[in-house]
Amino acid sequence: MYKISTSSTLSNLGTYSISENEKESRSSSDVLGNGNTPQSFNPGTPGKVPAFGGDNFLLSPLGNKDSIKRRKPKSSLMKSSSTYLSRVIANEGLSKRLQEHDPEGLFVFANINRAFNWLDLSASTTSKADHLVKILFSKAHMLCHDTNQVTKSSGHLDVIMGSSTGDMIWFEAYTQKYFRINKNGIINPTAVTDIHWLPGSETLFLAAHVDGTLIVYDKEREDAAFVPEENSFRIGEANENESEHRPLHVNKSVNSRNQKANPVAAWRISNSRINGFSFSPDSCHLAVVSEDGSLRIINYLKEHYYGGFTCVCWSPDGKYILTGGQDDLVSIWSLNERRIVARCPGHHSWVSCVAFDPWRCGDRNYRFGSVGEDRRLLLWDFSVGMLHKPKTSKIVDEDHPMSWIGFDEDSIIAACADGHVRIWNRPQDGVNSSQLDLTLPG
Repeated sequence: MYKISTSSTLSNLGTYSISENEKESRSSSDVLGNGNTPQSFNPGTPGKVPAFGGDNFLLSPLGNKDSIKRRKPKSSLMKSSSTYLSRVIANEGLSKRLQEHDPEGLFVFANINRAFNWLDLSASTTSKADHLVKILFSKAHMLCHDTNQVTKSSGHLDVIMGSSTGDMIWFEAYTQKYFRINKNGIINPTAVTDIHWLPGSETLFLAAHVDGTLIVYDKEREDAAFVPEENSFRIGEANENESEHRPLHVNKSVNSRNQKANPVAAWRISNSRINGFSFSPDSCHLAVVSEDGSLRIINYLKEHYYGGFTCVCWSPDGKYILTGGQDDLVSIWSLNERRIVARCPGHHSWVSCVAFDPWRCGDRNYRFGSVGEDRRLLLWDFSVGMLHKPKTSKIVDEDHPMSWIGFDEDSIIAACADGHVRIWNRPQDGVNSSQLDLTLPG
C-alpha cells in the first residue's frame, strides 16, 4: 500500500476490504491506481536535491516541461488490447469523485495478488472501500510502486510500478494512460523487488531486480536490448571466492555517451536478491539491503561504493568485535547481543586498521585504536555501562595516510602508507592520559 497525503493530521479511518472480486465486470469508463506496502512520504524539494547525471548533457530532459503541462504516457488504459492486462474496472462516479476530492485528503494505492487499486480514504465512510480504479493483470503481480512527488498536482499523478515479470508500468492516474517499460524483460528479465523515483527527478526512477542489479530508467525513453558496456568497471576490491559480496560493478555509467534508450545506468550490487533500498535524507546516498545479509551504502550520484568493511579485530575477552569501513566509521559489535552497539565517527576517510589495546582493557573498560587514510590515529575508550557512547581520548594527525596500528606494553606503534613506522611512548602511570599528547621517544 502507498498513501499520498498533503494533510498534517490523520484521523482513524477504519478497516476496509479491497480484496479482488471475480464477479466485478469490465467497465469502459474506468481508471487505475497503484500500491504495495504501507508507506508515507514527504513532499519532494527539487530545488535542494542534487541532479543525477547533471554532468551528462545527454540526460537533459526530452522536450519542454513545466508544472502546468507535463508529458503523459502514450496508451489509454481503458482502450488497451494488451494481453498483459486482464481487466480495468473504474468507479461509475469516478469523474465526480475526483472533482469532489478534498485537496487535503488522502489517496491510497494498494495491490492484492493481481489486482491494483486506487482508493480515496478522504471520501465518506461508505465510499472508502470503493475503488476509484482497479486494474487486474493477467501475466504478472505488481510487487512495488512509488508516486512522483515532483510532478504531483491536483490534476496529475505519476505512478511507477514494478512487477514479478520485470516489466514496469508508468501510470498517470488522472488521464488513465500508461506506458510499459522493460517490456518482456528486454533489459532485465527478473522481477522488480523495489522501485522509487530518483529524488528531485521528474522522469528518472531506480528499480531493484532479483538478480542483484540496480537499474536507472527514464520513463520517457524507449527500451533497447542491454549488455554491459565494454568500459564497465568495478568499484572496490573483491575476493574471487566471495562473489556473493562483490562490490559495486558499474555495467553502464550515468556518464555514458550512449543515452538514446534505457537503461540510463546499471549497477551490479550482488549475486543475491536485493530486498530493498532507501535514499538518504540529503538525497546523496543509497542504502541497499540484500538477501546475502549485507547492507551497502552507495554514493549513487558519483557511482561510488562506500559500504565495504576494510578491517576487523576481536576484543581480548572475545565479547566485542571492531570493524572499520569505507563509510569512515568504526563500529563496535557485541557478540552476545548479535548487533552493533556503537558507531564511532571521527575519521574523515576510509578506516585502515583497528586494534584493541590489551594493556588498557579490563572487565568493564576497553580501549582501542584506529587509523585511516585521513592520516589520523584515534584512541577510543568505552565501558560496559556506556557502550553507546565511546569517547575519543587521543587524536594524532600524521603527514601520510596510515595503514596499521598495534600496541605494546610501553608504546603504541603505527605504520604509514609511505613505509614509515611511528612509535609513541605511553604516558606515565598516574597521569590523566586524555590530557597528554603522545610523543615520539627520544
